[in-house]
Amino acid sequence: MKLTKTSVAALPLPATGQAFYFDDELPSFGVRVTAGGSKSYILDRRIGGKKRRITLGRANQLAPEQARVEARKKIGEILSGGDPVATKRRQRLEGVTLQAALDDYIATRDLKPRTVSDMNTVFKRLLPGWLKKPITAITPDMVERKHRELGTKSAAQADLCMRYLRAVIAFSTARYVDSNGRPIIVDNPVAKLSRTKAWFRVERRRTVLKPHQLADWYSAVDALPSNVRDYLVFLLLTGLRGGEGAALRWDTVDLKSRLFTVMDTKNRRPHTLPTSDYLQEMLERRHKERGNEYVFVGLHGKGHIRSADSAIRIVKAASGVDFCRHDLRRTFATTAESLDLPAYAVKRLLNHADGGDVTAGYLVIDVERLRKPMQRITDALLAACGVRQGAEVVAIEAVR
Repeated sequence: MKLTKTSVAALPLPATGQAFYFDDELPSFGVRVTAGGSKSYILDRRIGGKKRRITLGRANQLAPEQARVEARKKIGEILSGGDPVATKRRQRLEGVTLQAALDDYIATRDLKPRTVSDMNTVFKRLLPGWLKKPITAITPDMVERKHRELGTKSAAQADLCMRYLRAVIAFSTARYVDSNGRPIIVDNPVAKLSRTKAWFRVERRRTVLKPHQLADWYSAVDALPSNVRDYLVFLLLTGLRGGEGAALRWDTVDLKSRLFTVMDTKNRRPHTLPTSDYLQEMLERRHKERGNEYVFVGLHGKGHIRSADSAIRIVKAASGVDFCRHDLRRTFATTAESLDLPAYAVKRLLNHADGGDVTAGYLVIDVERLRKPMQRITDALLAACGVRQGAEVVAIEAVR
């Protein structure tokens, strides 16, 4: 039949699936009819030896003659060596916004919840006007200007923002490719910061609690409510990261074996540690008073403790010691090294990846072998805190 407004309107709906009707005048031009009642104009042609179907538009939005004109244009493009399907795909990909690319990155990558939260916060706070822009519209000059602008407020935040942006665009380069496998982004615009050496020199925080500060620090911490008090002391005596200690669950604590395991770690490797005498006493006491499945219960008895920021501010004011949660981990590590403990034991206590260390790959340190180093670190830290003496004092008679 010749496809006209009347003939298209009279086309019957298939019982299931879809049916196709083609035009006598332009055989590759037709209508696709679905069982749901949808009718769309299509063009069936071979492109590069492959049969391709191009949707021209819905029949209720496009007149037959308009669709036929559009079909002839597509045929002319194909005969000239073009590929309307590939062109349409590339145009669609070039329209992918930064927000869509970020969402795709988060959905595809196996990221920790904290990383997902940080990325969303950074993009919404620092690049709000960019989220609706196509990623192909982000240029090296735009990146350079924005990085410099953000750096006037915080060099660290400016670098973090651009590292996140670099990761999303690098992902997009591999993710969004045209029909020929060519990426829609050839050069990552954030790369200009490296080529021009524009990254800020942000010194990594390396602060620790010094031995002479620990007594004042502990005195202030000891005045806190028991939950947050024990949490901060636990971080100091285990070297755990703040989130690892906060999310510790009772089902991963073995009081009989005097062990506990952190399941969700930075390197995604379960981390089992022995408890020192002091930690064992703390856990046994907390277990008797437990409120839910977490060792350190959150506000109003729900979930687990979070950042403890307000408690840290109180301790800072009372002790005069400026610190953050990660400083407690660094203090644990510094104390361990000062006791001349074996390097592999220290690395294992901190759950550091061995990287390219071949020897470490062959050396398996049993948890029980960490018990004595753990106890020595606890004793040294508590001695500095003024909680207990670092060594037993023995009276020696004078020699006559």
